[in-house]
Amino acid sequence: MPMDSHLPSADALFERAPCGLVVTTEDGTMLRSNDTFNNWLGVERATLLGRRFQELLTMGGRIFHQTHWAPLMKMQGSVAEVKLDLMHRDGQIITMLLNGVRRDDEHGVYYELALFGTQERDRYERELLNARRRAEELLSQKTLAEGALQQAQQELAAAYQSAERRAVFAEQMVAIASHDLKNPLTAIGMATQLLERSEHRERDRRLLESIASSSQRAQRMIADLLDFASARIGQGISIRRERVDLQATVEQGLGELRVAFAHASIRHLARGQGQVNLDPDRLQQMVGNLVANGVSYGDLNYPITLTTDLRADAALITVHNHGLSIPQDLLPSLFEPMTRASDRADTVRSVGLGLFIVRELSEAHGGEVSVRSCAVYGTTFSIRLPL
Repeated sequence: MPMDSHLPSADALFERAPCGLVVTTEDGTMLRSNDTFNNWLGVERATLLGRRFQELLTMGGRIFHQTHWAPLMKMQGSVAEVKLDLMHRDGQIITMLLNGVRRDDEHGVYYELALFGTQERDRYERELLNARRRAEELLSQKTLAEGALQQAQQELAAAYQSAERRAVFAEQMVAIASHDLKNPLTAIGMATQLLERSEHRERDRRLLESIASSSQRAQRMIADLLDFASARIGQGISIRRERVDLQATVEQGLGELRVAFAHASIRHLARGQGQVNLDPDRLQQMVGNLVANGVSYGDLNYPITLTTDLRADAALITVHNHGLSIPQDLLPSLFEPMTRASDRADTVRSVGLGLFIVRELSEAHGGEVSVRSCAVYGTTFSIRLPL
């Protein structure tokens, strides 16, 4: 008995194959189709025989048949895994994968087609695509979370640095208040005590002058500290503009400075007359800081010269003093706080904020301040305030 006698017949295998089987002529006329294929399309075999296979395709499938897989069948004799959309009897579109081979025999050319359903494969591809999309979303969320974490770390680092700077600033302020302000206030107390015990009118006069000078110095330092603190916390230095006579305002301030710095010669050269729109108190503060700087570092054997030049577009104020020049490497940072032109001891020095305050006030007026210094011509600070 043959070993394969128990197997289904060839016809039964053809009809019940787990894929659709179709045999066509070269022009696509269907000669045979199995039950599997017929059931998938919901049609009877008799309605398919004699029809062209391409008539079962959608419009896009027909175009793809003409331009792609039909020419391939002619040229290379086979196609593999061609995806096609076929029309079910009720109009539903069924997607299938096509494998086909070309057979030549004495009776002509035949195409043997095997079609496979893609429902499970499409479901798997959709699940795979969804999984990939979900993975990309998670990766994007992770990237955003890492970016947010990095930004938070940067902000935390910046806040920490800011806190450190504020701590250093507070320490500097404590040191300034405990050291620089203590000296003039101590002088005020000692002079007052001596004045109370003194009976000599001339001595009384000198002690009163000492009290006035030390008080003015303490007031200047306190004003600079308050302006510095305001600038450092981001509020800026405020100004109140009003129409004033430039030369008269400067001369009024110089009158007070000549009393405070009686040991120095201060002269004023005025060019041009007229009124300007600026803060007179802040103008006198700028002039006072520059003159005090000249007294501190200049050669007092020569006068300190202040020049005011009222031009059509700006007011130009310069303060010049003779003496040692400012080191060139110090010029770029000269207007920064806590910067001084030298390290020499001086009884009239401030706390290293005078030039910083001058720069801030100049910029608050929309102007600028600059400096030139050399051993031959001395040092000149220039304030330009646009009108």
